[in-house]
Amino acid sequence: MERRLAHHLALAAEHCPSLHGKRVTMHTIRHTAAMRLLLAGVDVTAIALWLGHEQIATTNIYLHADMTHMQEAIDRTTPLAVKVGRYRPPDSLIAFLEAL
Repeated sequence: MERRLAHHLALAAEHCPSLHGKRVTMHTIRHTAAMRLLLAGVDVTAIALWLGHEQIATTNIYLHADMTHMQEAIDRTTPLAVKVGRYRPPDSLIAFLEAL
């Protein structure tokens, strides 16, 4: 398997010279595939099954979130048009509450 990978890596390097000198292993390909599936929105349990892992904890080793993925998660939690500042109830509400 490693010999086949080395052969195809050499072929790819002919078209993409930046691959020369890069260390690409089967583990690298598995990690990349797992991350691409995660970024595509595939559930971690499905990724674990695809990788042949019995436990999700093993799969989590492959799934290191990159900064782009983390920023996208933060962007999804941005509040909708909320006015920044402290809430100031109207006088009528304060009067109602005091009358209770």
